[in-house]
Amino acid sequence: MTTGRKRTSTLYVDHFSKQWIVCDPEGRFWIVPGDARVPEDQRLPFVPNEETELELVPGHYKLMLGIHN
Repeated sequence: MTTGRKRTSTLYVDHFSKQWIVCDPEGRFWIVPGDARVPEDQRLPFVPNEETELELVPGHYKLMLGIHN
């Protein structure tokens, strides 16, 4: 029997736009406002392009931004 891992969101910062970017468990990218109290309600779609420089951010920042998964 194999056990699957629970997929979670991954948090990045985009150096070009200086914005928080979340990749959700389905692989979609979203812009999350840094001052959002409920970011899931205020996120905007994000489409990476050739200028996109995403840097992985430590997971504890997700709690600071209110990202729960």
